[in-house]
Amino acid sequence: MVTTTEPGTDGRPRRLIVGISGASGAIYGIRLLELARRAGIETHLIVSTAARTTIDLETGRTLAEVEALADRVYRNDDFAAACASGSFQTLGMVIAPCSVKTMGEIASGVTASLMSRSADVTLKERRRLVLMLRETPLHLGHIRAMASVTEAGAIVYPPVPAFYARPATIAEMIDHTLGRVLDLFGIDVGTAHRWGES
Repeated sequence: MVTTTEPGTDGRPRRLIVGISGASGAIYGIRLLELARRAGIETHLIVSTAARTTIDLETGRTLAEVEALADRVYRNDDFAAACASGSFQTLGMVIAPCSVKTMGEIASGVTASLMSRSADVTLKERRRLVLMLRETPLHLGHIRAMASVTEAGAIVYPPVPAFYARPATIAEMIDHTLGRVLDLFGIDVGTAHRWGES
C-alpha cells in the first residue's frame, strides 16, 4: 500500500526534483522515478552529461526510457528551468546518485549546472535536499564537503545497504534504500523493511 504525507502544513505541491549525476549507481535515480510515479508524486528530472554514459553502461537503458519516467525533464544547462527558481514550489530534491563533483558545487555555492543550482535553491528555500553520495574511500576534502552541505541543511545519504532486511536480490536492496530516502519526505512507498514491524 502506498501512502503519502505532506511534510508540514504549507500545502506545497507533491512535486520532487530528481537529479541523476555521473557517479556509479544510476539505478537509484531510475528506480526513484518509478517509485515516485507509483506514489503519485510529480517528478522533475535533471540528468548530467556524465550520467548519460553511466545510465547506458550500468543499466542498458536509453536516456529516452529514463526521461519517460519523469513528468518533466530539463537540460543540465537550462538555467531558465522552473526548478532554478525558489518560487517553484516542491517537496525538495534528491540527487541519486550524487557525485563528489556535484556535492562539491553545492558545498561551495558555486553552482555550475542546473542540478547544483536546483540543489542550492532547495537549501535556500529551506526544503529537504537528500544527496545519495556514491564515493569510497573518502579523503578529508570529501568529508569537509559533506560537513559543509550538512551544515547548510542537506542530508547526506550514502546508499548503504541494510542487511537486517535480509535482501534476497539487488532490487530488494535498492528498493529498501529508496523507501528510506522517500521516508524523509513523508512518502511511504511500502518498500522499506521497518525494524520491529512485521
